[in-house]
Amino acid sequence: MKYESTRGSRLKKTGAQAIIQGIAEDKGLYVPETIPALPFNIEEMKGKSYKEIAFKVIGAFFDDFTSEEMGYCIDGAYDSKFTASDVVEIKEAGGAHFLELYHGKTAAFKDMALSILPYLMTTSMKKEGVTDKVCILTATSGDTGKAALEGFADVSGTEIVVFYPTGGVSQVQERQMITQQGANTHVFAIRGNFDDAQSGVKKIFNDDDFASELAAHGVKLSSANSINVGRLVPQVAYYVYSYIKLMERGVLKAGEPMNVVVPTGNFGNILAAFYAREMGVPINKFICASNDNKVLTDFINTGVYDIREGVRKFYCTNSPSMDILISSNLERLLYLLSGRDGQTVRGLMEQLDKEKVYEAPASVRDGLGDFYGGFSLEKETLDTIGKMWSENGYLMDTHTAVAYKVYQDYVKETGDTETPTVIASTASAYKFAESVASACGIGPCKDGFEYVTALASATGVEVPYGLKDLDKKPVLHKGVVDADKMADAVREALK
Repeated sequence: MKYESTRGSRLKKTGAQAIIQGIAEDKGLYVPETIPALPFNIEEMKGKSYKEIAFKVIGAFFDDFTSEEMGYCIDGAYDSKFTASDVVEIKEAGGAHFLELYHGKTAAFKDMALSILPYLMTTSMKKEGVTDKVCILTATSGDTGKAALEGFADVSGTEIVVFYPTGGVSQVQERQMITQQGANTHVFAIRGNFDDAQSGVKKIFNDDDFASELAAHGVKLSSANSINVGRLVPQVAYYVYSYIKLMERGVLKAGEPMNVVVPTGNFGNILAAFYAREMGVPINKFICASNDNKVLTDFINTGVYDIREGVRKFYCTNSPSMDILISSNLERLLYLLSGRDGQTVRGLMEQLDKEKVYEAPASVRDGLGDFYGGFSLEKETLDTIGKMWSENGYLMDTHTAVAYKVYQDYVKETGDTETPTVIASTASAYKFAESVASACGIGPCKDGFEYVTALASATGVEVPYGLKDLDKKPVLHKGVVDADKMADAVREALK
């Protein structure tokens, strides 16, 4: 399996090379030259564990890894740091099946991929004979940063630098990051929003002079964001797993379709579901859930991606991990739906960069028919949390509530009550305790940490081990920088 750029470069990479490089030399994103078929008969996988399914699914994409190498990566990633009996859990509530992806160390779905990425990265470096130190450069809207820090902390041959928007993450999310231990970990708040952070990281990746400067010191850049295919591919596994488990439970029979609902900002998590369908998982509809920053909803419904000032306002919401206007992974979908037309994708991305708007060609708009786009405003999100708890005794975070509200809208609009539906539950309610507690009529409390205690006391839902006593941990990272000074922050971190 080789990997090619979404922007037309003829240089192809092995899986290991694509993981190390992170972003293509023409600034495109790596995609597999073909989406592999499922390497098994679905019915034969009944009763198999998450690790067994992930081994085969991820291995199908990265077939340059030996069985021993992939086994090492899987075993290292999905171990006792996940508290669920089989890494993830699927719970039924309110007419949907919630795929709980947050039972890892940082209590968010990013653990699912960022627990394995360090193993994939270091194994790739060994395979390719890379002796340079790799600097993992990441922008985060809340969860990616902590999961990446946790995964790469004190990993030999790596440094990790994380940028997050000051005031743009929850109090719990921020404290998780700024208390991170590890001699190779570096965290900076930036004055701006997530799009500023993400654009700043991309600018650094696109700066050839900066790359040469780092190379002179034996350092090369890579990414832990989902622009890195080593971060994206592991997410495919849990959608395959979901289908198999619904079969086991008799919810559907082999070959019958399911729907998938994903709260998304950067489009990586829902793209992973699309890859799962391309592999052979019968998925009927991809339900893309946005918050007030509904650029993806509008794109799916119109084929126009528009972030121009005066047309699109940026909102800071109670589901901050989705406060994004530039959805990086959408580029990978554009590439597939356009028939792998790298020149067209390059043109669209250049147009977005310069004019802040583009209209997708007919081939892409036709492919968007498999997607349903909807959004939930902040008050609707809170109402959804409160109602789900009072009526079903199921506690969900703000992002999962966005997804469930959009799913309810989908059912009302389409009448599709028969297709079993999996909702990606992306974070513990305790990561956004203030909003969740308020939605359930709890509070007021003095800060986010007191809300965690109050929410646990009122609901009896256990606080994830990674979130306990956060307020008592010492703050180790205090840097705050302007968005245009991010490269200087990287230089400082690497001294």
